[in-house]
Amino acid sequence: MKTKPAVTYGGGSIKQSGLYGRVAASLESAGIEVTELSGVKPNPRLSLVREGIGICREKNIELILAVGGGSVIDSAKAIAVGALYSGDVWDFYSGKAVPVEALPVATVLTIPAAGSESSSGSVITNEDGMLKRACGTELMFPVFSICNPELAFTLPASQIANGTADIYAHMHERYFTNEKNVDLTDRLIEAGMRNILKHSPGLLSAGDDYDAWAEVMWTGTIAHNNLLDTGRVGDWASHDIEHELSGMFDIAHGAGLAIIIPAWMKYVMDHDVEKFAQLAERVFFVERDYRNPEITALEGIFRLEQHFRRMGMAVRLSEVNIKRDSFEAMADKATLGDSLTLGNFVKLDKKAIVDIFRLAE
Repeated sequence: MKTKPAVTYGGGSIKQSGLYGRVAASLESAGIEVTELSGVKPNPRLSLVREGIGICREKNIELILAVGGGSVIDSAKAIAVGALYSGDVWDFYSGKAVPVEALPVATVLTIPAAGSESSSGSVITNEDGMLKRACGTELMFPVFSICNPELAFTLPASQIANGTADIYAHMHERYFTNEKNVDLTDRLIEAGMRNILKHSPGLLSAGDDYDAWAEVMWTGTIAHNNLLDTGRVGDWASHDIEHELSGMFDIAHGAGLAIIIPAWMKYVMDHDVEKFAQLAERVFFVERDYRNPEITALEGIFRLEQHFRRMGMAVRLSEVNIKRDSFEAMADKATLGDSLTLGNFVKLDKKAIVDIFRLAE
C-alpha cells in the first residue's frame, strides 16, 4: 500500500524554480497521489495549520512532506500533531496539552535557517492576539530531510542574512549555560559560530557558491539537532523575547534576533563576564585584556553587531520602527503578565525584558 502524502510549501517560488515539479514528478512516477497545501507565510499562522489539519483528516493523509524553510516545516509539524488530536492544536502551543501521537513529517530544505529539518520543535503564530509560541516533542523529528545546498542558490540577500542570524542564534543560546566542565561542547559551538561568521557574508555576493552553502546548511542542521545541548542547559531568553517582536510586528525571526541578542548580552554580561570574554577571544578574535575582561567582552559584542551590519541587518529597534511605547506590552505578553521568567542563564522578569528592549533602542 502506498503512503498518501500532503505536500506543504509557501508561496510560488518552488513552482517558479521548478522544484515543485521535480518533487511532484518523483512522487507521481512512484504512483503516489499528491495533495497540496500551499500559502505558508513567514511567522507561520495557526489558521493555515488548522486548514491543513482539516485536509489531512478529510483525505486520510499519512505523511506530510514539507518543501521549504523553517516556516513551512514548522507548519507541517503542527499539522502532524494536530491531525491525530481530538482537540485544538493550539493546546500544544499554549501548554494545555502534550502530543502523544503524530503523522510522520519529511522535509526538502530550501532555506538554511531554523534548523527545523533536524529538530524536535515547531513555532506557530496565533492571529488571535498575535501570540508566537513553541511546541517541542520527539514526535516532531522529521523521518528524513533532504538538504541540497543548490536549493538555496536563489535566496535573496534578506533571507540569507536572516537565516544565518538564526543559525548563529541557535548556537549562541546553547553557549551561555551555567553548567561547568563543558569544554568540548563549548569548542564545538565556537567552531559552528566561526563557520557562520566566515561563510555567510560571501553568500551575499556569490549566492551560487556550493561549498559555502554546504558549510552554512550543515552548520544550521548541527546547530539545532540537540547535539550541542550535550551536558548543558541553554538559555533561550533571546528567542522568547524575539517571538514578541515577530508576533506583534511580523518581522523576520532572524532580523529580530540580530537586534535582541546584543542587547541581551549587554544586560546579562556581568553574570559571567569570563564566558563573554571567552566568546570574544575564541570566536571574534579579540585580544583578551586579562585585567579588564569587561573590555574584551564588550568588544566581542561590538564585533557581533558589526557582523550583522555587514549582512545588511538592523541592530536597533528604532531602525525597524519599533518604538518604546510597545515595550511594556511585549514584555507583559512574554511573561504572561509577569507571572513567569524567561531564560536559564539569567532569569528575566518583565522589568528585565523592558530594560533589554531599552538597550536595543
